[in-house]
Amino acid sequence: LLREKERDLRVQLLFSGFLNVLIHLCTYVADCSEVFRAGFKSSGSYRIRLQNSPSQVRVYCDMSGGGGWTIIQRRTDGSQSFNRSWEDYKNGFGDFESDLGEFWLGNDNLHYLTAQGNYSLRINLEDFDGNHRYAEYTAFRVGEEQDQYQLSFGEYVGTAGDALSGKFETGAVSWSSHQGANFSTFDRDNDNYNGNCAEEDQGGWWFNKCHSTHLNGQYYPGGHYSAWSDNGIVWFPWRGWWYSLKATVMEIRPTGFKMADIDDPNTVHAKPLS
Repeated sequence: LLREKERDLRVQLLFSGFLNVLIHLCTYVADCSEVFRAGFKSSGSYRIRLQNSPSQVRVYCDMSGGGGWTIIQRRTDGSQSFNRSWEDYKNGFGDFESDLGEFWLGNDNLHYLTAQGNYSLRINLEDFDGNHRYAEYTAFRVGEEQDQYQLSFGEYVGTAGDALSGKFETGAVSWSSHQGANFSTFDRDNDNYNGNCAEEDQGGWWFNKCHSTHLNGQYYPGGHYSAWSDNGIVWFPWRGWWYSLKATVMEIRPTGFKMADIDDPNTVHAKPLS
């Protein structure tokens, strides 16, 4: 009987210690890189606390590719409509639980997240032939709502072509660059176009006049499409305006993140939080 009580006590203490880790994780970690450093190395859904955010935020963490990536946008199958209002994009929407769920993290969350420090953006692209490309940008930042969630970013590296800066073609920057662009939706037009880019291209985005990439466009199974506007999921330097990509992931991580920081045999390995 005494041994059984000792065993039960050890189990309770172990559970209590693990619970404290979970409580600490929910309360203090500010992005998926900190989740990773805390020893939680499984890709999945976690709750974090962004600096200056009024509440916890559920995010999907990608622990591949070195780990610590906070996914801010994902398209996989067209299951979610991205032709949504300013309020929807402000707060975020979609499926944050499933491994292949589609979602937008929310513009308020993007601002809180990128205001915490210096972040790099990685964009993973896939077409319907199974080809993959990527683009990475340093110094990714999203402004607050009063600044229309203005976009800024730094240098590009990658294999997809530099769509965000519009430097893929001579003379294209003035109309296609997304640097400094304000966010627009069909009910809040902040672009530099005489019409309404978000309404024509059917999704919220940082439009100029209108875009050289639009990853929140309409999902067209098969890729090639014809429409009265280039409203697909577009990355122009790779597949052009009239090819809609099969899958996209936009994810961010602190610049200079090092895996070596978590190489500790005493770290806790656990599944994502429910």
